[in-house]
Amino acid sequence: MNNTITDTNFNFPGQKSVYKGKVREVYNINDEELIMIATDRLSAFDVVMPKGIPFKGQILNQIATKMMKATEDLVPNWLTATPDPNVAVGHLCEPFKVEMVIRGYMSGHAAREYKAGKRTLCGVEMPEGMKENDKFPEPIITPATKAEMGDHDEDISREDILKRGIVSEADYLVLEDYTRKLFQRGTEIAASRGLILVDTKYEFGKTKDGKIVLIDEIHTPDSSRYFYADGYQDRQDSGETQKQLSKEFVRQWLISNGFQGLEGQQVPEMSDEYINSVSERYIELYENITGETFIKADVSNIQKRIEHNVQLYLKA
Repeated sequence: MNNTITDTNFNFPGQKSVYKGKVREVYNINDEELIMIATDRLSAFDVVMPKGIPFKGQILNQIATKMMKATEDLVPNWLTATPDPNVAVGHLCEPFKVEMVIRGYMSGHAAREYKAGKRTLCGVEMPEGMKENDKFPEPIITPATKAEMGDHDEDISREDILKRGIVSEADYLVLEDYTRKLFQRGTEIAASRGLILVDTKYEFGKTKDGKIVLIDEIHTPDSSRYFYADGYQDRQDSGETQKQLSKEFVRQWLISNGFQGLEGQQVPEMSDEYINSVSERYIELYENITGETFIKADVSNIQKRIEHNVQLYLKA
């Protein structure tokens, strides 16, 4: 698809290095600030799909920006500017090597583990007698080690994180506190849109002066799962599938086509028709999550547009 951005190779003034994650590409400028570009790459089961999704990067970047501004009174974050629909700029941070996953409902990965007979996830007990998509008595934190591009994130317990020295105990207590505060605010924002924030992940880093801040994305359909609140309990009571807003629809399509990111499995062919349907679904997610109409950016030459806007920002 010509109207997507799946790779960048910019050379900005003061550029020191580039880090390429599964979806975002991060440019280090003078060891002081980071320019994060949200590409249109699609990742599922920790595997990057071969084709980009039109407007996906813009959608993720703009939701994350709105959510960071809506939570900055609770938790400090890295963001300082958004010079382009696909670009966020912020403070240089040293990322913690864990993702803080928090789950209010027994869905997705937790449900798959539960169905396999497991009752403990990342050292946290899950009650007996639960059905898929039931609400946990209290939200549970189930961290994951952060993978490099194409590698699988791995579940890890709080105890193992501390025992292996991945995060100090003092810092980890802050991460847990911030995670619970963000999830509570996200739950309230979702409820105001007629949605349920089911589960999500947060990433944190430390600035040069030692301050712990929220980084990367927050409450986007790539990092979070949402249900429609209307009819949730009726669907649970009747054993129906929940109506949801998340990337789970892509995962389910892949599973139905024989792919779960396991060794030897091939990514199924994604037709242009399917790619466009995924793009339309992401726009639907944006509008439901933010309560605003999505305005498509000019995608006639995304690379040139991004480079121009970032260069203007750096000159200013």
